Amino acid sequence: MKSLRIVFMGTPDFAVHALDQLIQNNYNIVGVITAPDKPAGRGRKLNQSAVKKYADQHNLNLLQPTNLKDEDFLKTLKQLNADLQIIVAFRMLPKVVWDMPKHGTFNLHASLLPQYRGAAPIHWSIINGETKTGVTTFFIDEKIDTGAIILKEETNIGATETVGELHDRLMQIGAELIIKTVDLIEEGKVNPVIQPSDTPIRTAYKLNPDNCRIDWTDGLDNIFNKIRGLNPFPAAWTELHNNDTVIKVKIFAIEKLAVEHNIEKGKLVIEDKKMKIAVTNGFIIINELQLAGKRKMDVKSLLNGYQFSNNAKLL
Repeated sequence: MKSLRIVFMGTPDFAVHALDQLIQNNYNIVGVITAPDKPAGRGRKLNQSAVKKYADQHNLNLLQPTNLKDEDFLKTLKQLNADLQIIVAFRMLPKVVWDMPKHGTFNLHASLLPQYRGAAPIHWSIINGETKTGVTTFFIDEKIDTGAIILKEETNIGATETVGELHDRLMQIGAELIIKTVDLIEEGKVNPVIQPSDTPIRTAYKLNPDNCRIDWTDGLDNIFNKIRGLNPFPAAWTELHNNDTVIKVKIFAIEKLAVEHNIEKGKLVIEDKKMKIAVTNGFIIINELQLAGKRKMDVKSLLNGYQFSNNAKLL
C-alpha cells in the first residue's frame, strides 16, 4: 500500500468510480466521508449514498457528519492524520476542513474550468451545445470551483450524446485524472495554475423545474440540445394539452428533423406511427417519454393505447 494518507469525500455514483480506482491502485484511504442517510420514498426508508454502500462493502473507515464544523467531527478528522483530501461530488467545505492536510484538498470537477463552475456542469455543457468538455482537478479555496488548477483532460461531446452517456464517460476519465493528480502531489511535481479572472464564464446553474421545462418556441437545435442534456436525469418536461386535459410529460429519447413548415410551434403531429412536435425550422421526433403517473415508454407503445385529438399540442 502507498504511503500517502488520503481522506476521500463524495456522495453519488460519480464519486464511487474514483474511490474504486484509488482502492484498486493500492492508495491508502484512511477515511471516507459522505452524506448522512436520508429518508426517501413513500415508506420514508433511509437511503444510503452510493459512496456509503461502497465503503461498507470494502470495510473502509466511514464518517457521515451532519455538520462539517462540528467539534467532534473535526477532532475525528484530525486524528486520521491525512496528508491529502480528495473531493468528488460532495458539498462545500469550511476552511477548517479543506486546509487541514499538509498537501491540501483537491476537487474533481466535470468541466474544463473556469467554464461551467457550479452544480450541473455536464448537463449545461450539452444544453448549451458545446462540442468539447472535460474534467479538471484543482485545489479548493474559499469560493466554489475557483481554486488553482492542477490538471485537465479534454474530450469531445458527441452530436447526439445524452447527459447520461457523457456522465459515464467523464466518470471514467475523471477517475484516471485523480490518479494522475495524486501521483503528481506525492512526487512533489504539482505546478498549480491560477484560474483566469478575465475570461467570459458560462455557469452550471442548479437544475430546477423552471430551467428544465421545454420552450417549444425556441429553435430546433436548442430544443434538441436541452432534451438530450437532461436525458435521463432529471429529464426535460412539458405539458400535453389534449382535448380538455393537461398532462405533464417528461421527454427522453428524441431525434431532430430540419425542414421548413408552416405548422404552429408545439403542435403534435402523428404520422407513420411517429410523434413529431413542430418547432422553428423543423420537428422534434419523440421516441421515448413518460406521462405523469405512468411508466416510461416508447412512442409506439403509447400510440397503441392513447388517443390524441387533432388539436393536441405541447406547451
